[in-house]
Amino acid sequence: MVKTGIHIRFGRKQITISSKRVWLYMFVLILVTFTAMPLVYVVVTAFKPLDELLRFPPRFFVERPTTRNFGDLVLAVGSSSVPFLRYFLNSVYVAVVTVFLTVIVSALGAYAMTKLDLPFRSALFSLIIAAMMFPSQVTQIPNYLTVNGLGLVNTTWALIIPKIAVAFNFFLMKQFCEQLPNALLEAARIDGAGESRIFRSIVFPFLKPAWASLIVFSFVSNWNDYFGPLVYITSQAKKTLPLAIQSIAEGGSIARAGAMAAATFLMTMPTVIIYTVMQRRVIETMAHSGIK
Repeated sequence: MVKTGIHIRFGRKQITISSKRVWLYMFVLILVTFTAMPLVYVVVTAFKPLDELLRFPPRFFVERPTTRNFGDLVLAVGSSSVPFLRYFLNSVYVAVVTVFLTVIVSALGAYAMTKLDLPFRSALFSLIIAAMMFPSQVTQIPNYLTVNGLGLVNTTWALIIPKIAVAFNFFLMKQFCEQLPNALLEAARIDGAGESRIFRSIVFPFLKPAWASLIVFSFVSNWNDYFGPLVYITSQAKKTLPLAIQSIAEGGSIARAGAMAAATFLMTMPTVIIYTVMQRRVIETMAHSGIK
């Protein structure tokens, strides 16, 4: 029986790809192409000189790449007397500190909820799950009143504290922590280890795939956050990258289009790099925790 499809030969080996699979690969290729097109266009525009930005009809690819648009970022936000690097460092600080704290808090909460004898444990877990049903906009007013009452408005902590204890982060950690054998923890307690030692030496290393994935989710969420800084931050020197890009876009000139593309490129690359490096951990965590 002769198999229909495409035959590909690698040395002495021959691989046959069925016609149905060929069409599937073509569909996936087209889908990936359309999905990646905006990102590619941003990268291309970031390196276009001014004369190519003014050209009509515009061309997709750049003919004479230049890095001048990245230097023009200083002029694009120059009216605010705050250098573009300051916005970038503000975003880095907020994202890194929030990721660090939410990983620690979520891991501690998951360990306490699954491996310690807490009173009303089921009721607490149900309350946390219920919190996942409400969008962040619903709790925005109570959050603002709390932050304002603490005197944290117009500080970076107003962006960090509300993002530390997140229901989804806790749920992700809990699903993974449940797979930790209780016998291992009991053996450590018999050997004289305290709960803090058990958490540092056994639980936290065991949760590495989960908190590695949590780093990706939390970093991307906080790095791209626009609404939080818009509500809580009033000082220009404390604003983050999304607000800086908005300031550049409000200029409206063609010359600023290159600077805006360069700023978008600088904002997008960290998330792309982090996800590319950590994607294997993310897939493993989703498979083990049962989250689709």
